[in-house]
Amino acid sequence: MTSIITGDIINSRSLNDQGLWLSQLKQCLEYLSKGDNRTYEIFRGDSFQIEVKDFLDSFEHAVYIKSCLKCIKGIDIRLAIGIGDKTFQGDKVSESNGEVFQYSGGTLELLKQEKTNLKIKTSHNNLNKELNLYFKLALIAMDNWTVNSAETVKLSLEHKNKLQKDLAQLLGINQEAVSKRLKRAYFEEIQELNRLFREKIAILIQ
Repeated sequence: MTSIITGDIINSRSLNDQGLWLSQLKQCLEYLSKGDNRTYEIFRGDSFQIEVKDFLDSFEHAVYIKSCLKCIKGIDIRLAIGIGDKTFQGDKVSESNGEVFQYSGGTLELLKQEKTNLKIKTSHNNLNKELNLYFKLALIAMDNWTVNSAETVKLSLEHKNKLQKDLAQLLGINQEAVSKRLKRAYFEEIQELNRLFREKIAILIQ
């Protein structure tokens, strides 16, 4: 069992410099894949897929991807998480197959219809319903991240063991500003949701 995150960029064509968001997306996927470019692929200009082999990490990875793209003013992203079996491993993630790809790809199409930006699908309908309600609530905060908030969330996820004073040095601001940015981003609540997500999704292993 594995997880696939399928995403597409919202308002990608609103920027004169298309390379700005593309560069950010490539760096983000490279970071999450730990350099294994067989686990992700960018296609159709502004869409991508990435395999998250430890599916317990899939929500946190989605949060990280969103924070990366929202570092660019005016840009946002739709993200569909699928968790399930992979029946065929191709040379590229787009050449692989299995229910997990159907779950993720099909859910992305639903996101466009429902005009929401994060959704999950597994084989457990009740679990899907519960987690997607939590995601809707989390998006009230995440969809409204400012560039500053997104940058601070991104850095916090990259440096989990650093204190706020350390993050402040990296950002070139004071600790109080870091604290305010994370509070405005509801980062603590999103971390709580990630812990709950990991507990809930563990049922798929049983």
